[in-house]
Amino acid sequence: MKQPLEKNWDWEISSQTSNWSWDLKSLLSYRHLLASLVRKEFLLNYQQTILGPGWILIQPLLTLVTYVLVFGMLIRIPTGEGVPPVLFYLAGIVLWNFFNDSFGTTSRTFREYIHIFTKVYFPRIIIPLASISTQFLRFLVQLLLLVLILLYHIVFRGYTIHWGLALIGVPLAIAGVGMISLAMGLIFSVLTAKYRDIVNIVEVSIRLLFFVTPVVYPLASVREDLRWIVKLNPLTPFFELFRLGVLGRGTVNTGDLIYSSVFMIVSFIVAVYMFNKQGSKLIDVV
Repeated sequence: MKQPLEKNWDWEISSQTSNWSWDLKSLLSYRHLLASLVRKEFLLNYQQTILGPGWILIQPLLTLVTYVLVFGMLIRIPTGEGVPPVLFYLAGIVLWNFFNDSFGTTSRTFREYIHIFTKVYFPRIIIPLASISTQFLRFLVQLLLLVLILLYHIVFRGYTIHWGLALIGVPLAIAGVGMISLAMGLIFSVLTAKYRDIVNIVEVSIRLLFFVTPVVYPLASVREDLRWIVKLNPLTPFFELFRLGVLGRGTVNTGDLIYSSVFMIVSFIVAVYMFNKQGSKLIDVV
């Protein structure tokens, strides 16, 4: 009688997949691929450019100058009592860039990497994780710029903040924005791969989302009868929490944070389900 063969492999690739099959052991085994993709994505964006990685800081600085001139001097949108416009606008720019870039790169997962998916096996979630990790590195550099300017105002201008709020609120806000951008990016990576015309809708929607997110204005400056529109945006509490932590000024309440947190969790669960369920099927569609 033949003895059954012993399974001496680490994992098995089969046609049977689960809608929740993100095996941590499998992901860890591809950590070197993840690191290589992050390095490649980070360097590729600045190859054959005059200023190289300097664009990470130049882009938000140019945007900052534009916002100060247009929204601060021409339109004169209030930034809150005692808040320097430079700090207010830069805080919004840095966090919005993180969301916008993370969502954009993640949502293009299948359209840009289909040639790799059809040739070699690896957990497909590696690509979105590499995309958002790359954007997180860019965010950290821009956040450092914000911190340096903030320290200048604290030391030389007498500006004060609550360090306890900064240590608690800032990481929570960053995590919330990052999770929402990843979740929505995964969902739209499936939708835009399956239905090409959704790409145009997404681009317009992101532009509209910018105006209902407190990037260039504080939530407190919005009229009471229209404030519900801005608060309906799940990003709003995280942006206000980020400013509250960094600048010590922001309109945050527990109910809004719970709403955004629930949206973040639910959207992430839906994103995981869609990405795993449709991932294999889209290979023959894209």
